Amino acid sequence: MRSLTRAEEQVMKVLWKLEHGLLMEVVENMPAPQPHKNTIATILKTLVDKEFVQIEHEGRIHRYHPAVSKDEYSKGTLTNVAKGYFEGSFTNVVSFLVDEKKLTVADLELLLKQLKKK
Repeated sequence: MRSLTRAEEQVMKVLWKLEHGLLMEVVENMPAPQPHKNTIATILKTLVDKEFVQIEHEGRIHRYHPAVSKDEYSKGTLTNVAKGYFEGSFTNVVSFLVDEKKLTVADLELLLKQLKKK
């Protein structure tokens, strides 16, 4: 899966939240300071070209829909991080998070419970 720029990710987060939207709806839901609508239109065009967004034509109006789910993108991004920085090992990712004090013993116990359920 192709990666997204920070600006593209921000637009995708808005679309995932809205589930679909017109250009001005996307602009209105962007975090402050809101970018100009032309900037968002350009980013949306790029996202269509990258096949992350689909357009539904309603006359002269375009309604934008995510073509990639948030979960799908998150999974791909995390997999790329693991491959690029942790030799493809999710165990190494978890170890790093523990070393950096980003995961507590309680977090790990919760993960173990989730694993045992599955």
